[in-house]
Formats: sequence, structure tokens, C-alpha cells
Amino acid sequence: MEERHKKILQRNRISLVRDLDPSNLYDGLLEKGVFTHDMIDEIKSSGTRRDQARQLVRDLETRGSRAFPLFLECLRETGQHSLAELLQNGAPTVQLQPATPARIDRPVVQPLPVFSPMDVDKPRKDDVPVIPVQRHSPSPTPSPESQHMRARSQGRTRRDSIQSYKMDASPCGHCLIINNVEFDPQSELCNRKGSNIDCDKLESRFKALNFIVEVKTNLKQRQIKHELSALSKKDHSQYDCCVVIMLSHGTEVSHNRFPGAVYGVDGQYVPVQYITNYLNGQHCPSLQGKPKLFFIQACGGGERDTGFEVSPDEVEPSIGGADDQTDAIPTSSSSDSLSMSDEPDARATLPTPSDILVSYSTFPGYVSWRDTQSGSWYVETLDRILEENAATDDLVTMLMMVNHEVSQNSAKGLYKQMPGSFNFLRKLLYFQSQA
Repeated sequence: MEERHKKILQRNRISLVRDLDPSNLYDGLLEKGVFTHDMIDEIKSSGTRRDQARQLVRDLETRGSRAFPLFLECLRETGQHSLAELLQNGAPTVQLQPATPARIDRPVVQPLPVFSPMDVDKPRKDDVPVIPVQRHSPSPTPSPESQHMRARSQGRTRRDSIQSYKMDASPCGHCLIINNVEFDPQSELCNRKGSNIDCDKLESRFKALNFIVEVKTNLKQRQIKHELSALSKKDHSQYDCCVVIMLSHGTEVSHNRFPGAVYGVDGQYVPVQYITNYLNGQHCPSLQGKPKLFFIQACGGGERDTGFEVSPDEVEPSIGGADDQTDAIPTSSSSDSLSMSDEPDARATLPTPSDILVSYSTFPGYVSWRDTQSGSWYVETLDRILEENAATDDLVTMLMMVNHEVSQNSAKGLYKQMPGSFNFLRKLLYFQSQA
């Protein structure tokens, strides 16, 4: 694309993200050769309408010299004439901003620093140490801040009675395991010895937890996307949960939700945030309000953690051996990285990925260790913790047990590993106890 056209897109990015309807453009852009099928699928999987619009504009800048005029044609054909004229004239969005929110926002913002909430806040600081403040909720003198304080105190009193997800369907739900072991020579990625051991353990474990388990082996990037898309199109209405397990090489990429990416055997990666998007409420309505669990056994980057010294009583025996390998690939830049002009809007409009938990075998940016004889540290520990504790403990508690035990291991007597998770579950999750 010509530089002047790129600048027009960049100047008008906020308007495009706000007003563009990408769903009507896909067929036209595909027919005119602006995007490929894979590119359209990736844009669709990026999330909400605004996320898709943002990704479409980013990708458009990478296309050829005909991309801009063809994009304008598609806008006119789909009735989005105001955007087409905006781009055709090359008008910067600076002229539009004062006419819309700027003058309306100022009156709305001004009441916020009104003195009464600030005055109320002063005595409240004195009241903080006084425990009976929680019992003064009947007092009918609420300021905005006092209402927030009361909501917090109610949350604390209910903490012992947090609701649990419904997990009594039989079967409980689908579990998809993607196990990449043998990589194409041109990918320059080594084969992952020991991964089949991980796969067998997790297949047996989730079958025991009453899941319908499906295993796919040695998938390319496009095949990974196809399997995830097929899973999202299933009817999950009669089930209570869905699980995706990725066993592969990984890398660190730029992101705006979940870090990391997982490689196909062809050396092309799929960002973790795209993997989760396939099962979000927009793309898989029958899983709305239900827990969606993702377990990622792959490196988050290339750094090796040598740990730090602790007192002897905190050190436990390590199980790492001489056959330990990593699933690391050097850090990669991603076409999904946020440009400076897009950053404020992206931060302001990101949706909360509710009912999703992503468990990583290692902290983002670091390698994940795998023993060629016994499998990966993370999966071996996760399998045992689930076996011993699933009948009594919730998932988040068990993942903390996994974090602690894996953190005690050492590879080659030197390197450490720290699993972690991004938890957006709203309730406790207890797996079905084995009969």
C-alpha cells in the first residue's frame, strides 16, 4: 500500500474502529483479492466488532497498492458511504472529534471532582480503622464512594458462600487435545520427545473426569484453527464446560489479552488470545456463562530462569534430570502488535473475557521444561494433582498446588520453571468426582 494511503488509514483509525462494520466487507474483500481466506478467518477470530475492525485496518496496511481503492469500493457497496468519503477526502479525524464527544465530555467530567465526595472521603479515612463502619450500611447518607464501600463489605461477607459452576452434566463437556510432536524440517523446530507421554496422561485424566476427549496430532497452523473453529460450532448446550489443551512449541508475541503463541508443525504460530476467542460468547453462544479452560504446555519465550537463593527449609528435592528439553522458540514480533495511534482506543474497549481460565506451563517470556522419558514437569504435576485432589478441591486451588510443586524442580541442577494462569472465572469450579 502507498504511504499516503497508510497515513490516511492511521489518521482515521479511531473513526474506523468506532464505525466500521467488518462483517459486511468480508465477501467483497475476499472476492477482490484484498485478503485471503486465512486472513479473513484470523480477523474474524480477533474478538468483538471493534476488535475485528481494528485488525482489518492493521492488515489492510500490509496489502498491495490496489488494497486502498478496493477497500473504498467495498465500503460503498455495503452502504458505508460516510467512511468511504472520509477516506476518499483524506480528512483527518481531528476535525470530527471536537464536534462529537469533546464538548459533551467536559460537562460530564466536571461534576466528578465536586467537593462533596472529597469532603466525605476525609472522615472516611478516619473511619477506616473502625470495624463497625461495615454495620453502618443502613445510614441513609450515601455518597458515590460510600455506596462502593458498602458493596465491598457485602462481598467479603459472602466470600465463604461463593457460588460454584454447575458441573453435573454427563458427559461434562468436550475436551480437545492438540499434540504436536513431529515438526516439518523447514520449520527449523525440533521434535518434542516425551510429548506423547503428556498426551496419554491428560487424555486418561479428563476421561476420568467425565469429558468427551478428542486428540489431534501434528497439526499445521491452519489445521489448528480448523479444529478450534469446529469445536466452537458444536452445540454445547447440554454440557457444562469445555477444555482445550495445547502441547507444542511456543513463543512470546505481542498481545492485548493473553500472552504467548503456540506453533503448528509447519512453523506458523497461533496466538493464545486467538485460541481463546474461538470459544468466547460471541463465537460460541452455547458456552456463554460456562467455564472454558485452556491448558498450554509450551514455552512463553526463550529466557531461562536460574531462580534466586532461599533458606534451606524452603527447598524441596527436585525431579529435573539430564534429559530435560525446552519448548522454547526465540521471541517473535507479531502482526497483532498495537500501534501507538491505536493504543488508547484498544485499552478503552477491551471486553472482559469472563468464564475463561488459561493455565500456562511457564511464566510469559520463559522456557518450559520437558523430560524426554517422563514428559513435561507441568503436565506430570497437573495430572497427579488432579488425580489426588479433584474430588475435594476447586480448580484454582489445585493450580496453586501445581505452581508450588513445579517451582521446586530444577533442570540440569540450575534452571527453574514457574507456571501461572490468567483467571477470569466468576465462580469456583469443582470437577466431577470419580465414581
